[in-house]
Amino acid sequence: MKRLIECVPNFSEGRDASKVDAIVAAMRSVPGVLILDRSSDADHNRSVVTLAGEPEAVAEAAIRGAGKAAELIDLTQHSGVHPRIGATDVLPFIPVEGCTIEDCVALAHRVGREIWDRYRIPVYFYEAAATKPERVNLEDVRRGQFEGLHEEAFRNPDRSPDIGEPRLHPTAGAVAVGARKFLIAYNIHLDTADVSIAKKIAKAIRFSSGGLRYVKAMGVELKSRDLAQVSINLTDFEQTPLHRVFEMVKSEAEHHGCSVVGSEIIGLIPRKAIELTAEFYMKLENFSPGIVLENRLAAAIESLAVQEIAKRPIADLAQPLLDAVAASTDAPGTGSVAALAGALAASIGEMAARVYSSNAPQGQVSAELCTKVQFMHVAAHKFLAAIDRSDESEQTVGSALHLSMESKTRHRVDVSLHIAESAAEVFEQLVQLEAMVVPSILSDIQMARLMATAAARGGLDSATADLITISDFEYVSEMKSRAATIEARLAPSPEPATQEKPREH
Repeated sequence: MKRLIECVPNFSEGRDASKVDAIVAAMRSVPGVLILDRSSDADHNRSVVTLAGEPEAVAEAAIRGAGKAAELIDLTQHSGVHPRIGATDVLPFIPVEGCTIEDCVALAHRVGREIWDRYRIPVYFYEAAATKPERVNLEDVRRGQFEGLHEEAFRNPDRSPDIGEPRLHPTAGAVAVGARKFLIAYNIHLDTADVSIAKKIAKAIRFSSGGLRYVKAMGVELKSRDLAQVSINLTDFEQTPLHRVFEMVKSEAEHHGCSVVGSEIIGLIPRKAIELTAEFYMKLENFSPGIVLENRLAAAIESLAVQEIAKRPIADLAQPLLDAVAASTDAPGTGSVAALAGALAASIGEMAARVYSSNAPQGQVSAELCTKVQFMHVAAHKFLAAIDRSDESEQTVGSALHLSMESKTRHRVDVSLHIAESAAEVFEQLVQLEAMVVPSILSDIQMARLMATAAARGGLDSATADLITISDFEYVSEMKSRAATIEARLAPSPEPATQEKPREH
């Protein structure tokens, strides 16, 4: 898969397996969608399903799942310890490979409109997809739950849905559609049934109450197990790792006279999260991601693929793309060419940084230079994915999401401006890199800057051409302002003063 996203819909049904089966079957009916995991909890009365695949396929599966949930789940008859506003309560999109958070935001907005158009279920946007700052946090969107929001959405404009009428669906409620990074749903069980203790611990560890950054938590009672649970959402496991959360809950539990008896992961967890925790608990002196078998194997396979490509003449690699651009068809178009220019700029930058770092004397290779190498490598792969994304056929997007012509045009504008923004960021990194390396590499970096400039201006020109056809003055003004900001980042920097640089060894 060239582009891979994850979607983790949460459905307000965790007790009737036949209903969950039907919802999953509706999503599985979309070709190309992978159902990676499903889990249900009777006390929460909630099921979490993990989907993955190409964006359009995952989007269609999520839409169908929301439709089937609306058929089967009646929130007026629903009860459980987990907060909820809809039969499909939350619908987040997460970039995995070849996609960015901005791509997922655009996808979330299109899916939200489609859920309303097909099923008349109103939609709220949250996290990165939020259109209002007060709706970034899911807990703010979900305040009052289905029952409270059902009343307030109608009489309070500040609580009305982002998409749809100012009222909730009578039985299916509303859907919170979002875009975010990986989130770990992590529950820790206590050896007490006193839910007040779990609530005190949750308050102590969650960021909103002065606890750990990137931690959301609540205390709930699990009647089926006669114990209390600290239910946690960890929104950035790299900044606040799992073991830090566990240790704080353990300490707080001891303070309240109880202990931790177990924990569980809901859904899936990134490998890196386990690696970070393993390093902490095992105290491995030589630990690094490189000693993990799967990581080393993936790196070796990628290295072999690069070596095989390097054996082929550059002309042989470039000819198919040249033929496609020159052909009398609509794709690939200028957007793809701009993305290719950006990929070349980043690749040249990576090469220059690697050459310098491999030849520099020991001690002269800074952490900043190593960061530049990694940045350029990731940027090149993102541009590579954007080559195809820029020229998605309108027929494919339209058939998947039934978009209007203006919606398709807006999608092209978003992609074009994203290419331009990414190219401007590469341009800025190259300017910084130019001041770090030896004179013999400067010509390479200057060539990369020219390619990055071409990529940015190509994206800007493509967006400008599309904006002419859009009638929404407010949207056009917003996009033109965004374009002007990108343009300013490409302003030529003053010539650096001549100075003696270290010789290359």
